Amino acid sequence: MPELRKDPVTGRWVIISTERRKRPTDFRLESVHITPDSSCPFCEGHEHMTPRELLAHRHNGSGPNSPGWELRVIPNQFPVLRVEGSLDRQGEGLFDKMNGIGAHEVIIESPHHQDTLAAMSEAAVEQVLWAFRARVQDLKQDRRFRYIIIFKNHGAAAGAALDHTHSQLIALPIVPREVRDEVEGAKTHFTQKERCVFCDILRQEVTDGRRLIAETADIVALAPYAPRFPFESWILPRRHQSSFEDAQRNEYAALARVLVDILRRMNRALRNPPYNLLIHSAPLSEPAGDFYHWHVEIIPKLTKVAGFEWATGFYLNPTSPEEAAQVLRDARM
Repeated sequence: MPELRKDPVTGRWVIISTERRKRPTDFRLESVHITPDSSCPFCEGHEHMTPRELLAHRHNGSGPNSPGWELRVIPNQFPVLRVEGSLDRQGEGLFDKMNGIGAHEVIIESPHHQDTLAAMSEAAVEQVLWAFRARVQDLKQDRRFRYIIIFKNHGAAAGAALDHTHSQLIALPIVPREVRDEVEGAKTHFTQKERCVFCDILRQEVTDGRRLIAETADIVALAPYAPRFPFESWILPRRHQSSFEDAQRNEYAALARVLVDILRRMNRALRNPPYNLLIHSAPLSEPAGDFYHWHVEIIPKLTKVAGFEWATGFYLNPTSPEEAAQVLRDARM
């Protein structure tokens, strides 16, 4: 019997369609395979093919924009928003617009073309997280920006234009509606109960255990109660904190360990699926410390959003989070 489940943060409804349920072996999307590419601009030795780096972790004293790096951050060569200019917001009756001010950066996570985040060492992934933090700390000084989203598209089906492992960061002059819905939902819960809704979710899920995937002293990974997509997974810090860039050193190390673990479980259970990884953090310059809780979402691309979802706003998920969590727990090495 299908179930309608309500997300406790946003109030969004999803349909868990048990009669259309799919197990991992039922999905037919192609696995991600990294294709060698001698012309890849992100590979070590091809630094001249990219914009000049904003940040790099280097060894052996190598100079900027040259080989010898472990990680590079560069401006996106084809940015969706540009840093130059002023916001210059204008209106035309009912219509509103502003200049496309923002920042769009690429975090090249490894110099090696064949690497994936799941195959990298925990120390290397932690270094990626520290690069995220450094760029957010820098960009948040620009008062034109209201929100910074960090995301990763892994595989062409997830939107990646290049195979070489990388993430992206976009600073926006407005807070996106999806983020605003999440923040407002968390604020409403706090107003009613004087508790963080994400902390409440953590307590309930750790106690219940059915949707728990993995946990450490600092980090918990779970399948959310009302997932939009099959095998959607959330990773949350146990300690309440609204902003990703304000996490503690031990939390970045723990997040790297759990992130690598979850991605490897997904590769094992779902045959190296394409996925999107998103870091949800509080909007800039807004007091959200009491009620918001940063977290990571991983969404394997196993199904497609179609007419029903677009027409209703309801997501149709053929796999229950309880089954997904069990499959990922069993996929441990």
